[in-house]
Amino acid sequence: MISHLFDPYRKFLFFVLFGCCLLPVVTPPVALCTGFLLTHFFGNPFARYTHSWSQSLLKLSVVGLGLGVNVSSVIENTHEGLGLTLFSIILTLVLGLVLGTALHLTRKTSHLVASGTAICGGSAIAAIAPVVNASEREVSVALGTVFLLNAVALVLFPIVGHTLHMSQHQFGLWAAIAIHDTSSVVGAASNFGTEALQVATTVKLARALWIVPVALISSLVFHNKEKKITIPWFIGGFIGMMLLNSYLPQIHSYSHTITSTAKAGLTAALFLIGAGISLQDMKQIGWKPLTLGIILWLVISVISLWVILSGG
Repeated sequence: MISHLFDPYRKFLFFVLFGCCLLPVVTPPVALCTGFLLTHFFGNPFARYTHSWSQSLLKLSVVGLGLGVNVSSVIENTHEGLGLTLFSIILTLVLGLVLGTALHLTRKTSHLVASGTAICGGSAIAAIAPVVNASEREVSVALGTVFLLNAVALVLFPIVGHTLHMSQHQFGLWAAIAIHDTSSVVGAASNFGTEALQVATTVKLARALWIVPVALISSLVFHNKEKKITIPWFIGGFIGMMLLNSYLPQIHSYSHTITSTAKAGLTAALFLIGAGISLQDMKQIGWKPLTLGIILWLVISVISLWVILSGG
């Protein structure tokens, strides 16, 4: 870390790089890596705010992407991915419990990691944590595990998709099932192609709705019926924009501009996410939660990939 040598320039450098990530030539993986390298070598001058900025920008971008989707495509994609989604969620949660016990992790830590893998990463962990009365340490470990694997998936999945000559539809479905956070799902899919982005976004957000039944079951298993269960607001925003795009033709003249802006916002959000990741945070995760997260991720990724490629 040599941040003390560049203190007067760090804020300027931060905003220059952030602005560059809004350009269409910058891909989501490059934005994520740029943010991480900035923090590693120069330090993050806005460390206190980066997480909230990235989450707000991400959610607004997802809402904007709704104008690029219509109801008929959503029904088709979610219907096709429903069985695979349900299977992957049940398998991940059960396997997480078994492996967590074998690794001598606390039930809450293993359940949070499994929930984040099964549903929608950080959003699921944030929703489930209060339901099971998880400690701050358990939440931070689960989030760190999921965010690290998200960063790997964002770079790795498009490479695998191109190597296996997957179609746009196949890759979009695979990304929605096998990648944790919405940010990395949309980032990987947008890097693969427009159709992949549409499929991935719709299936992923439909998958995110499983937060509700999983949270309800979690409250029963962990004997906590008093906590309220919340659904991320950006899902409703995405649905609203999708309905406007489907049933209000007058808005079509603005759709391309808004969706293009949303894609740029997503890439910039990944820069902020990368800027919020440090080597110190990674070291604090511990090998047991990380091992659990990697195994769950590999199992779901391989099985879903096999099902999709085999046409199942």
